[in-house]
Amino acid sequence: MKNSITRSALAIAIASLVSSEAALASSHREAPNVTRLPTIDSTDFYAFNSYQDGREDFVTFIANYIPLQDGYGGPNYFAMDPNAVYEIHIDNDGDAIEDLTFQFKFQQALGVSGGVALTIGEGENAKQVGIPLKNFGNVDTDNSVNFKETYTVKLIKGDRRDGMATDLTGDNGTSFSKPLDNIGEKSFTDYDAYASSFIHDMSIPGCDTGSKVFVGQRKDPFVVNLGRTFDLVNYVPLDNGTNQSDSNDDLLDKNVTTIAIEVPKSCITGSGNGVVGGWTTASLPQARILNPQATFDKPSVDGGALVQVSRLGMPLVNEVVIGLNDKDLFSSSEPKDDAQFADYVTHPTLPALLDILFRTPLGATENIAPSNIPRNDLVTAFLTGFPGVNQLATVTGSEMLRLNTGIDATPAADQSAFGVVAGDLAGFPNGRRPGDDVVDIALRVVMGALCHPVDLDGDGTATDDLGLCSPSDAPVGDQPFSDLAPIDATYVDSTFPYLKAPLAGSVNP
Repeated sequence: MKNSITRSALAIAIASLVSSEAALASSHREAPNVTRLPTIDSTDFYAFNSYQDGREDFVTFIANYIPLQDGYGGPNYFAMDPNAVYEIHIDNDGDAIEDLTFQFKFQQALGVSGGVALTIGEGENAKQVGIPLKNFGNVDTDNSVNFKETYTVKLIKGDRRDGMATDLTGDNGTSFSKPLDNIGEKSFTDYDAYASSFIHDMSIPGCDTGSKVFVGQRKDPFVVNLGRTFDLVNYVPLDNGTNQSDSNDDLLDKNVTTIAIEVPKSCITGSGNGVVGGWTTASLPQARILNPQATFDKPSVDGGALVQVSRLGMPLVNEVVIGLNDKDLFSSSEPKDDAQFADYVTHPTLPALLDILFRTPLGATENIAPSNIPRNDLVTAFLTGFPGVNQLATVTGSEMLRLNTGIDATPAADQSAFGVVAGDLAGFPNGRRPGDDVVDIALRVVMGALCHPVDLDGDGTATDDLGLCSPSDAPVGDQPFSDLAPIDATYVDSTFPYLKAPLAGSVNP
């Protein structure tokens, strides 16, 4: 498909605003309750038109879970919760209610015969004793695995709990396998090749072309100056062209667990306008009774209705937009009910906090927070989408990642980390790619970047007035706000599942 958006049409279209009904989502230990449940903590969500050569008719969704993984985190590493339900939801008509859900459930098993055991002792003193490790040799040559994870995938049409569910299949029927985490270079001769064998073809009924699925550990693609940012922004958040450094990325040495699917565009757009909204959730049974004599198979008894505990669509929202008192409520809510969080978007507190912290360092004598309250520029960017770009056929103010499947993917070599406002219409906030610098974009938008002319055609000059607000509303909206941690498409791969192989738990001397 060809891009149908012109610079002038975009500027005219987004001047027409829809009033807010909603709020913004999460990542990396974003709410008090989810910090107690790291296996169902969603860290990042991505949705983008696939830019791998030959996959132009596909969309990729990536949901990352289990934050801040150290590669050396043995001996148990980072398995998914077998009692949880992990889901990717898609709204293709704009009512902020899922039309399609890809549901993942995980199973765990010990090695052969209930776990690998070694003979210890001789003669009548000999006993078979289980080993304490998840592998007992070089995995990719000996297949010496003492712990396995598999998963099933359902496609649910309609309500996630009451809709029509279909088991999706691959080469091994309804069961898909997940690789072990990257224990280290002695356990894996070539972890990347090993993990690549767990990219599965997946059949979706009614789709003419096969989909792909991968679940496994990856290098965390998110880049953020995490420690200093949450220490009252313990740096001056401006990029003068020389301050960007990988040393500012506190996730540089961290892994995550990735759920990635690639599906044909035609299978997800329905009868809408080609724009889809997406988000990921994780849910647990309402009751958990711990087993006082816990076993591998039954450490607890779980039952009751599923309760959503984690939710993520747009990045950073639950961390820096939603008030502390409402973070857990937001995590458990659905986009259709986001009106209850409207004040956090129309009257955001982050700009006020930045004013308190940086009015003097920036040499300002007046309030540097944007004055256009309510913030309709934020409503458009994060809650309704831009008309003609990533706005669904029906507009319901809600927090979702919105993607126009009709806008051509930009090849990796040509992508701008700053997405739409830098003339790359295939980037954030039209969906989100792993190489989009969403921290810098979000900082600049929150401080009023859309009140100033932007560069929609990518020619290096900011001359396009969006008509959302005036430059006088945002006195520092034209400044290059940044967390000083760089990211672009070179930090990830250009083939599915796009995220790089995870960092090893140890390296050979």
